[in-house]
Amino acid sequence: MDLSREGDKGNLPIVKNRQEIPVNLHLLPLKNLVLFPGMMVPLVVPKESSSSRMLEHLFENNRKYIVGVTTKNPTIDDPSPSDLFNVGTVAKIVKNLRLPDGSLSILLQTIKRVEVERFLRTVPFIIVKIKIIEERCEDSSELEALFRIVQDQLKEVMNLNRQISEEIGMIMANLTTPGALADFIAAHFKLKLEDRQQLLELPDVRKRLERLSTLLTHEINIMHIGKKIQDEIHSKVAKNQKEFFLREELKAIRRELGEEKDERTQEFEKILKLIEEAKMPERVRERVKSELERIRTMNPESSEYHTVRTYLDWLIAIPWSKSSQDQLNLPKARKILDQDHYGLKDVKERIIEFLAVRKLNPEHGSTILCLVGPPGVGKTSVGKSVAQTMGRKFYRFSVGGMRDEAEIKGHRRTYVAAMPGKIVQGLKWVGTNNPVFMLDEIDKIGADFRGDPSSALLEALDPEQNKEFLDHYLDIPVDLSNVMFIATANITDTIPRALLDRMEIIKLPGYIEDEKVSIAEQYIIPKQLKKHGIKPEQLKFSQSSVKKIIRDYTNEAGLRNLERHIAKICRKVASKLATKSIPPVQIKSTKIKEYLGVEENYNELANRPTIPGVAVGLAWTQSGGEVLFIESSTMPGKQQLELTGQLGEVMNESARIALGYVRSHADTLKIPKEIRFDQKDIHIHFPSGAIPKDGPSAGVTIVTSLVSLLRNSPIKPRLAMTGEVTLTGKILPVGGIREKIIAAKRAGVKEVIVPKENFKNVHEIPGKTKHGLKFHYASNIDEVLKISLPA
Repeated sequence: MDLSREGDKGNLPIVKNRQEIPVNLHLLPLKNLVLFPGMMVPLVVPKESSSSRMLEHLFENNRKYIVGVTTKNPTIDDPSPSDLFNVGTVAKIVKNLRLPDGSLSILLQTIKRVEVERFLRTVPFIIVKIKIIEERCEDSSELEALFRIVQDQLKEVMNLNRQISEEIGMIMANLTTPGALADFIAAHFKLKLEDRQQLLELPDVRKRLERLSTLLTHEINIMHIGKKIQDEIHSKVAKNQKEFFLREELKAIRRELGEEKDERTQEFEKILKLIEEAKMPERVRERVKSELERIRTMNPESSEYHTVRTYLDWLIAIPWSKSSQDQLNLPKARKILDQDHYGLKDVKERIIEFLAVRKLNPEHGSTILCLVGPPGVGKTSVGKSVAQTMGRKFYRFSVGGMRDEAEIKGHRRTYVAAMPGKIVQGLKWVGTNNPVFMLDEIDKIGADFRGDPSSALLEALDPEQNKEFLDHYLDIPVDLSNVMFIATANITDTIPRALLDRMEIIKLPGYIEDEKVSIAEQYIIPKQLKKHGIKPEQLKFSQSSVKKIIRDYTNEAGLRNLERHIAKICRKVASKLATKSIPPVQIKSTKIKEYLGVEENYNELANRPTIPGVAVGLAWTQSGGEVLFIESSTMPGKQQLELTGQLGEVMNESARIALGYVRSHADTLKIPKEIRFDQKDIHIHFPSGAIPKDGPSAGVTIVTSLVSLLRNSPIKPRLAMTGEVTLTGKILPVGGIREKIIAAKRAGVKEVIVPKENFKNVHEIPGKTKHGLKFHYASNIDEVLKISLPA
């Protein structure tokens, strides 16, 4: 039969089965709906839809039967055969009505499960060939048990869900066949679309009941959990309401009896008392009273009430007028500084000067100091000593890695859990308006999309602006003019220029060996003995042992590693003292290896042979001064320069400048005639390749290394040098001279070449730091070579 040519308007011949149901039927796609047999189902079909046109076609041709099949994807308006499930339900249209909005209302009587055997036509309407699916129901004890289980589950669901109408309950109670009950429950209870379709596709009643029982069990568990949560919520609400009414009744009774004031009145009176005691500025007092009037009319249970209450607590807690009395006894202050720290003459003198000015002029503003030096030289501890010396409170917070401006200036009160910034928090913590604030690691402050904390610090660290420092949370100016700010940093290069301009820089250089020995004997050893519970007579360190620890186990400008090694020895001795009685322990240099193991330092300068092409330079790093070796070598090639050792751009340029000078002045520098630069490659290496290196101060050393190599003449032993060189051979001054001198002495250098312009810097270094070193001052490269290559 040719289906494409049969009938008119897409009609197909009506072939009926034994139940008088046509085998070829029009298909009605269903969205989010699964039809089950034996029910009356009302549907509304939208106007102008393909389903509406299909139904009009059926009515015109007096056809009453359709097959309802659910779509797999409810968002598709005109599904294709692949978008439809394979099993649906045949239904008879018993009533239809055109609604005022043009949509079509129909009432379906569902009859049988059917399987779509094949699609006969898809345009203009879908027509399919169906096969009736007969229900399989074998009477058995197991089926009867399942039927009763599902009935019991149904009763429990209806008890838990009061929204199910009594009419539905009565209908289900009158259903006596397992298949009909299963289909009715699947059609009327809240199940997933996939679960409903799966139940429709099960012709075996027993399997259908088993699946339905599983789904009902899950639903009952969910409903129990929901009921438990709902009961808890009702219980809490009832309790809160009960407490509220009881409190209100209690307040009313107390007011009637005149016995006492209610809690809110007492709280407001307490706040007013604190306001008077705080002695706030007038504008702050007005703000506090304004906020107090606001919360008088608020419900204490509201979130706004707690927000305003917290704001009031902060305003009251700030020490607006409470100051600590400065100790202006200068001899006593000097004594305290000397007791706490060895050396640090510049810092101590600056603190004494500040106290002297304060004594002569009490109205003198505060000072912003920045202590710059390598790690472990005592920058942070100096801040504590300054506070103790002046009799002020001390508050420290680190700004290293800080990236949020709100950390300094606070969050605006519109944000949940907003708080003031660190500065206002510090004022509350110390309880006075003239503390010593230490801003640690200011050279490591960051910035990102949340703001720039360094810019926020500009206001706090500017004496002209910090009289009215505005915190975003308080939204009221706070006077910071009496606060003494002390910042610490390892270097100044990374501090923003505007911020650096507001601070007075005081440099703390590293310690030489003699200073470390004195500090260890006077401060570190007594501190560690006390910390480990050891009496001074039970453990003694000889001076030679301390020197051996410094030379062989530490290589630093500061003292942290020295203190760690002394603490390690104390722990080992404490372990022996705690287990048995032993005589007093005397730590000598020969016993150090027994306690600390093999030496950690290697004196490369003392053990490196003096060969041509190897020169010793002096470098400055964040950790202090360092000795820097430079090695040069030549090989046959094509005039290439190879630089290794993880060098920065500036040091690369210094190497090219040095080579350019040597090549252009080969005759003056007495380079042998047989040296052909155009036939050689030169390789300059800076050992310790894992450590980044940069800066111009190695220029002199690179030139000396190259000339030594090309002349085949070794450089004078135990000689180190520093200085920037130009293409004309002039030597320019460099920085970090004191740190470099300390590093040279620590490494065993005997002679040092420095730029002539740095003479003033060397002159400022204390004599004991320079003791044992011979200094040469050079203004051009020729003077350097006369000293370093005397041959």
